[in-house]
Amino acid sequence: MRLLVAAGGTGGHLYPAIAVAQRFRELAEGAEVIFVGTERGLESSIVPAAGFPLELTRAAPLRGGSLSRKLRGVEGLFLGLFDSVRLLRRLDPQIVMGVGAYVSGTLLLAAALKGIPTLILEPNAEPGLANRWLAPFIDEAACAWEETIRYFGKKGFVTGNPVRREIAEVLPLGPQTSQKMRVLIFGGSQGSAALNRAVGESLTILSAELHRLDWVHQTGPRDLASVSESYARRSVLAVRAQVVPYIDKMHEAYEAADLVIARAGATTCAELACAGRGAILLPLALAGGHQEKNAEMMAEAGAARVLRESDLSPGRLAREILDLLNAPDERARMAASARALARPDAAENVARRLLRLSGEEVLT
Repeated sequence: MRLLVAAGGTGGHLYPAIAVAQRFRELAEGAEVIFVGTERGLESSIVPAAGFPLELTRAAPLRGGSLSRKLRGVEGLFLGLFDSVRLLRRLDPQIVMGVGAYVSGTLLLAAALKGIPTLILEPNAEPGLANRWLAPFIDEAACAWEETIRYFGKKGFVTGNPVRREIAEVLPLGPQTSQKMRVLIFGGSQGSAALNRAVGESLTILSAELHRLDWVHQTGPRDLASVSESYARRSVLAVRAQVVPYIDKMHEAYEAADLVIARAGATTCAELACAGRGAILLPLALAGGHQEKNAEMMAEAGAARVLRESDLSPGRLAREILDLLNAPDERARMAASARALARPDAAENVARRLLRLSGEEVLT
């Protein structure tokens, strides 16, 4: 039994795929799982660290950028299809799973045309361009949200968005008081310049209450120095902050947090649900509005407050932080609402569906 997984670019694509791959390998004894990505994405480091082999293809995004970038994207599409056909011939998988983005599009299309069973894992409430285009060709689509099924018709079913096992096992939020609040800040695997800047500039506005706030701030590699300097300048105000470029053990960071300030990627929202943590979400204004839709779903459930980039300012962010600092009951309600959205068995459900689709009997 061999499963190919097309996932790359960001942690939002990689971590759900890894969660499914780990469970698939446990359920199908002796199964081999091979990831397919590009040399430019985070997969070159994250996938080997998770214990899976990685094959590389040539591909480039089709949407956005200059005319020359679009032309390179078209060229990458054909090169990616060529590489995918060669990979499928060499590796001969029984099933192929894709998690969106351009690297997923070429491999799943080639597999579908070759008659190999295919499954899309759609983590967003609003599917991306690649997955919408692939809908007529693939066999099944595992969706994180009920409303996403409409894009895939009878092929779609709800599983939730798979998260890493250690995050699904994060303990519930502890008792909340109005005395102190521990805040976890991150802008995705690469960080967010807009979020980092807004937090740094809000510190002056929060100066009278900084002694009540503990910060863990993942900046991404580009903004580490500038964000560290923002906190250092307020050291006289007794600010307590741990500033890092990347957090490897996210389950520990979630468990220590009373509130999260983050982007609204699909994986982030799924992790917030499984960890049971309320959040202030700043959705990235991507084409297609994926993060904005994810944030809306969390807010409608009472699990988050949403600040759009057009409304983002140091003053507005500081007001939201202060409001929740002084409202421990609200923080507890948001955490409970987030936990109610959790689907900790998502990886299990997707892995079993893959096995069923491949014709393999699931014995456990």
